[in-house]
Amino acid sequence: MITKTEKFIDEYIQRFKTAKENKWNYIDGCLVNAAVMMYQVTEDIKYKNFVIRYYSDYIDEQGNIKYYDINEYNIDSINSGNGLFFAYDETRDERYRAAIELLQNQLRTHPRTREGNFWHKKIYPEQIWLDGLYMGQVFYMRYETEFGGKEHYTDILNQFRNVRKYLYNEDKGLYYHACDMSKKQNWADKETGLSSNFWLRACGWYLMALVDVMDVMDEAIYDMYRELGDLFREALKGILRYRDGETGLFFQVVDHPEVKENYIETSGSAMITYAIFKACRMKIVLEEKYKEIARQMFDAITELKVREVDGMLRIGDICKGAGLSDKRDGSIEYYLSEPVVYDDHKGAAPYIMAYAESLKL
Repeated sequence: MITKTEKFIDEYIQRFKTAKENKWNYIDGCLVNAAVMMYQVTEDIKYKNFVIRYYSDYIDEQGNIKYYDINEYNIDSINSGNGLFFAYDETRDERYRAAIELLQNQLRTHPRTREGNFWHKKIYPEQIWLDGLYMGQVFYMRYETEFGGKEHYTDILNQFRNVRKYLYNEDKGLYYHACDMSKKQNWADKETGLSSNFWLRACGWYLMALVDVMDVMDEAIYDMYRELGDLFREALKGILRYRDGETGLFFQVVDHPEVKENYIETSGSAMITYAIFKACRMKIVLEEKYKEIARQMFDAITELKVREVDGMLRIGDICKGAGLSDKRDGSIEYYLSEPVVYDDHKGAAPYIMAYAESLKL
């Protein structure tokens, strides 16, 4: 008998719509990544077809990517390329290999902070965001493992080290959303450059970045692999302190459950669930200690957030988007003012990814 989760995934893939028309975008990339994982665990051809069809619409015979501009230097643009490695492996179509190289060329020339981290975007100079580690480093590590001779493993590790150095709060056990290394932005602390709060999805991006980077690196480079594992275990221990006692999930602003408008947010909760399942499978954490936590969280999302609406299953309570800029000050009030929606790929994809990992485990 088909489960509620399986029915939701089937319907969601069938009714797919791009998150941004006429735009190569990381949001679609999240769902492509989820489809790759579902194919790997189920071998159901519909998932492979979804991935190949998606890329066929965006990439021409020379490997040029429609609606992509390297000169924007937007680290988000890299995430949509993660599935290209799968597409190339499955088809050996050289346009996918050329597109991989095009995205890697962005990383080769992407502007950096003085400390060595990629700027989040050219329009966000000197800024390091947790989101950007997931967007850029997973692709970067896979490229280095498969095509780069592992030459830049140290560069990747150093970018995680810098995030630990500059964005981590020891007392809270949490990572701030971002840091402006120039300390010029209105949202940035004038002494540290840090944003002022802990946004759940940013914490989720970070945990997914760590576990996915470890998954595509060579474990034989043991010292680096172990160091990333240490970062993951520390971050996981920190975030788990803030689980809601009733649902077992997490609040939009992680450490302020007392704020009336705060709510249990789906995308970040699903990202953490996925990361725990995967870390159990990869032996990064003890399965006997953490698997049941992930299972409880997954079941809570399924029960509380996957709902029948107008005759179809939909996933709700997803923060549509949050960032930092002149008009987005990083306050608690700001994070709670962003729209809360159904069926955003940033929430649906990690839920599907968590299911795929639960099956693998």
